[in-house]
Amino acid sequence: MISSQNKLTSKFLPFLFLLTVITSCKKQETKMNLPEFGSVTDVCGNTYTTIKIGNQWWMAEDLRTTKYTSDTSFISLSMDTMWQHKTTGAYCNVLNNQSLPIGRLYNWYAVTDPRGIAPTGWHIPTDSEWQELEQHLGMSPDVSNATGWRGTHEGEKLKVLRGTTYGWSDFSNVWNTNESCFSALSLGCRMFDSSWGDPGQGSTGFWWTSSPNGTQAWYRYLDYKNTNVFRYHGLKTYGFSVRCVKD
Repeated sequence: MISSQNKLTSKFLPFLFLLTVITSCKKQETKMNLPEFGSVTDVCGNTYTTIKIGNQWWMAEDLRTTKYTSDTSFISLSMDTMWQHKTTGAYCNVLNNQSLPIGRLYNWYAVTDPRGIAPTGWHIPTDSEWQELEQHLGMSPDVSNATGWRGTHEGEKLKVLRGTTYGWSDFSNVWNTNESCFSALSLGCRMFDSSWGDPGQGSTGFWWTSSPNGTQAWYRYLDYKNTNVFRYHGLKTYGFSVRCVKD
């Protein structure tokens, strides 16, 4: 005779098998979804964390090189009012503070200089490559092609968590998730007239694309009070942060 304990075990065997399969699949799915990190070093010896987002590899930090890649000549440092008259590559330190261990701000002429500012094997992303990133985070192709504030929570997925050093101010009413591990900081910008954007560091972040739009160029903008991503074009004499994407 089969004992009642054996009958009970036999009754639940199919359920136990199914539970085991589901648990195994979830473990495998979790493993597959773990972020994939790497690193890259620029011509100045600065090493950056990199992150794979969808089919793209992005730098997870803002560029801070002071030299061009192909011939190691220095990019012009412009901290004074001459910034607004620059029609060649230039960079500046955030709020003129050279000691901050964060990215620098570049005009668009530096971004597109043929000598290159991206590390070898990397480049400044085009407007389309930014759109690919946004679409991977949930934005539809039609929405990503619009201008102004677009999407829903893609901006939250790009920004570092509040409280991160050099990150977003605590008075932000947007709960950043950094789900993408892109780790966007809020370093503000330098205006075309050499002034600093207001509100600036702690509240806003701007990033160049390499794509021109007539006499201007496309960029991306995040701020402390919006969950989505701003796309527009601006004067090439602005000073914005730069991210690089792998070739």
